[in-house]
Amino acid sequence: MTTRSAEVERSTKETKIKAELLLEGSGVHDIATGIPFFDHMLTLFSVHGFFDLKLKAIGDIEVDYHHTMEDVGLVLGEALAKALGDKKGIQRYGYAVVPMDDALSTVAIDLSNRPYLVYSIPELFACQSTAYSNLFKEFFRAFSNKAGMNLHIQASYGENDHHIIESIFKAFARALDQATSTDGRVRQVHSSKGVL
Repeated sequence: MTTRSAEVERSTKETKIKAELLLEGSGVHDIATGIPFFDHMLTLFSVHGFFDLKLKAIGDIEVDYHHTMEDVGLVLGEALAKALGDKKGIQRYGYAVVPMDDALSTVAIDLSNRPYLVYSIPELFACQSTAYSNLFKEFFRAFSNKAGMNLHIQASYGENDHHIIESIFKAFARALDQATSTDGRVRQVHSSKGVL
């Protein structure tokens, strides 16, 4: 099987990011964004999706986490698109439901080349400024846009903000692993149109 991997670098006045992504991995990771909780979530993404991921990001986090988190999403989305290439043979769709103690999240993915994000989280959690819930939304929006991914995220419930985000990232990883996996029955791209 061909190794599906990509390296992507992005450098702006706000961030400098380099990522290496291997789809047929085992969850090996080396991640440093300067945002410890974000590093923890990206580690979960690597481990639970079986993606090998090296990621280094330097951003203006003294201003805000926004630029770093959004730009990491852009870089990872671009890396995923490059690693998938023409998308021939992939399952295309992925779905996962993951509990984390009090929280439950569902993620559905279509690697359709038509980016779209639906991000639904508990209302009380969305209002908590300390949870950075809006920044995780920007991360997933950037990721889905660059990857050409239709991404639906629904955290049905949860009391602990850490658990809610953790259940989202684990479900995202598992759904993406499924969507990027190859299927011997799929000879070209998995579409009645013949293209994605």
